[in-house]
Amino acid sequence: MDYKFNGSGVFFTSDTHFNHTNIIRFCSRPFKDVEHMNETLIANWNRVVGPDNIVFHLGDFCLGGSAEWTKILKRLNGKIYLIAGNHDMKNLRQNYTKYFELITMQMYIEVDKQKIYLNHCPFLCYSGSYDDTWQLFGHVHTSRNNTGKDKPRLQMLFSTQYDVGVDNNDFTPVSFAQVKAIIEKQVELSKK
Repeated sequence: MDYKFNGSGVFFTSDTHFNHTNIIRFCSRPFKDVEHMNETLIANWNRVVGPDNIVFHLGDFCLGGSAEWTKILKRLNGKIYLIAGNHDMKNLRQNYTKYFELITMQMYIEVDKQKIYLNHCPFLCYSGSYDDTWQLFGHVHTSRNNTGKDKPRLQMLFSTQYDVGVDNNDFTPVSFAQVKAIIEKQVELSKK
């Protein structure tokens, strides 16, 4: 593994959908309009992420062209790695790409010796031992009141998988320590 990180400065997020008006209705997000959503997401991000922290964004970052992406990226703290989502694909040729440390479709990393597979979508099969390797994902917009078509499929996930998307995490990036605590609890509950 080429990508090894110290867990104290690592954060994960997904599915911010900056500038996506319809996502408010689609996911019952508690925002009055897209500007309110954008400003809340930016404030939450910068409240927890410092300028030198690492953020792995697992896709569906923003709608719009280069101007819209650049406007948002210039306001966010941290060094951002983008694991592209389905909404990002059409924009990857835009000239905002210089604001990311890396743009890729998937990524294997190691944080404090923990192997982690990053992908936009949850997988029921992913490389490595399911006990040793976590899979972090987005795409499915998990929420407390999730009643969407993905609900039955999400019940098939391994205890070592977690949705880092904003809908599942109070519209805020989650730290490595938070993810570790969540996955350790999931693993413990799965053994009962």
